Amino acid sequence: MIDLLDQIELWLKNDQSVALATVIKTWGSSPRPKGAGMAVSEAGEIAGSVSGGCVEGAVFDAAQQVIQSGLPARLHFGVADADAWEVGLACGGEIEVFIRIFSSIDYKRWRKALENEGSFCAAVVIGGDEKIIGEEFILFEDNQVLISDSLSETGQDLIEEARKSLSARRITTNIIHQNNQIELFTNIISPAPTMVIVGGVHIAIPLVDLARIMGFEVIVVDPRKLFSTSKRFPDVKALITEWPEKAFQKIQFKSSTAVIMLTHDPKIDDPALKIALESPAFYIGALGSKKTHQKRLERLQQEGVEKTKLSRIHAPVGLDLGGKTPEDIALAIIAEVVQVWHK
Repeated sequence: MIDLLDQIELWLKNDQSVALATVIKTWGSSPRPKGAGMAVSEAGEIAGSVSGGCVEGAVFDAAQQVIQSGLPARLHFGVADADAWEVGLACGGEIEVFIRIFSSIDYKRWRKALENEGSFCAAVVIGGDEKIIGEEFILFEDNQVLISDSLSETGQDLIEEARKSLSARRITTNIIHQNNQIELFTNIISPAPTMVIVGGVHIAIPLVDLARIMGFEVIVVDPRKLFSTSKRFPDVKALITEWPEKAFQKIQFKSSTAVIMLTHDPKIDDPALKIALESPAFYIGALGSKKTHQKRLERLQQEGVEKTKLSRIHAPVGLDLGGKTPEDIALAIIAEVVQVWHK
């Protein structure tokens, strides 16, 4: 959804109505996950995808009808449909798509949510009372909520359901009120993860490229100016040419941060590891053989780092893919980081 906002902004500025289609349920080998979105403008332009191409034509037609009527629509696609090969999912999966008007108020709400820089839950009423179907509210981790007056009657129950989803980091579709069957879709939005690479060595160059492709914002730290040049790393979020003790003071380590040590130099890697191990970073990895890592653990233990914290270090860093080139190693590292990120 985040990647659609810039295009939606242009359409809204041109006074076009916009419909947003969202995957709310999946079964089997669906090509796009829950939460995937596709925006359609009044002029017939498209941004995003809900199926990778299988059903976009049918969703587009339905979105145009939503724009004309202003009424939400809910569609189901799968190979069981009579016209499966025309608008169904030939891959064998099934999806359910909810289409609603995405207004300038919705857009401003999302922009404000993204300014918060933390995770949040975007919840949409997709079933039940016709007066509130299509209404959306946003809940933050600190329990702040952006919600319209139209949801005031059922607001607390809806917010509580969104809070459960946000706490569990789980996208859900649930019925909240059994009597009047209000159904809520909760989508969890997290800021782009960050990768902090300590050491601007040769492996770091392809690793930066792969990390950016996978959606990470990348920071490179290396006090050695020979390695930490903008020519080597032109497209990173930050390039910090200081020792880890000072460099890490400029970085906000969160549960969406991965830290990779690549220098092979204990004077750089060890202080960086000690700081990273005290942080909520979801991944901490260090380059080096098993023998090198054992010596590293012994040094850190002697410096007072607890064994339980040392167990957080992924070393030798990366999945064992068998490759030896810098590109092979970079691929192995990003593969393991993504594996841990998705648990």
